[in-house]
Amino acid sequence: MTAVAVAPSAEQSDVAAAVRGDEAAFERLYRTHVSRVTSLARWLLGTDEVEDAVQEVFIRVWEKLGTYSGQAQFGTWLHRVAVNHMIRRRQRRSIHKARHTEDEEAMMAAAEPDPTVGLYSATALSQGILAQDTMYAGVSQIVQGRRPVSDLDGIVREWRNQAGDKIRAEFQDALEANKKAGG
Repeated sequence: MTAVAVAPSAEQSDVAAAVRGDEAAFERLYRTHVSRVTSLARWLLGTDEVEDAVQEVFIRVWEKLGTYSGQAQFGTWLHRVAVNHMIRRRQRRSIHKARHTEDEEAMMAAAEPDPTVGLYSATALSQGILAQDTMYAGVSQIVQGRRPVSDLDGIVREWRNQAGDKIRAEFQDALEANKKAGG
């Protein structure tokens, strides 16, 4: 009896290529399986956490692809990785909720209301979003490791120069005028 060579499936070829670091092959695997992982996340976690959970699963799969032995179908292995990740995520959420619910309730009770609610700042309306986006983008780059933490002072300074100081001054003037008017 002679052994018959079986050609690997496209998915098996993509898995092998992805293990070697081929990002295009991994993207094909992602596109093939993302809808199943998304459905699983929606079922296990609810809609609030779906996008983050799916992204985390595929990051985990990319990191652990070298451990895939090929004994089961790739989709089966991916499903197990996804289920395990989402179960851990649910457990962390339960632990976090148990630890922080009382603390958050106490903090909310002690929190002071935003004194600028109901006040007007022309600069906040015309330039506030742009200035805020600039600051968030800079902070995001620091968090992602694209910029050093030492850039934070410059980012804040840019926000202040762009609109932050003017917004603060306008709100401060409006708050003082509101106090004088008896409001």
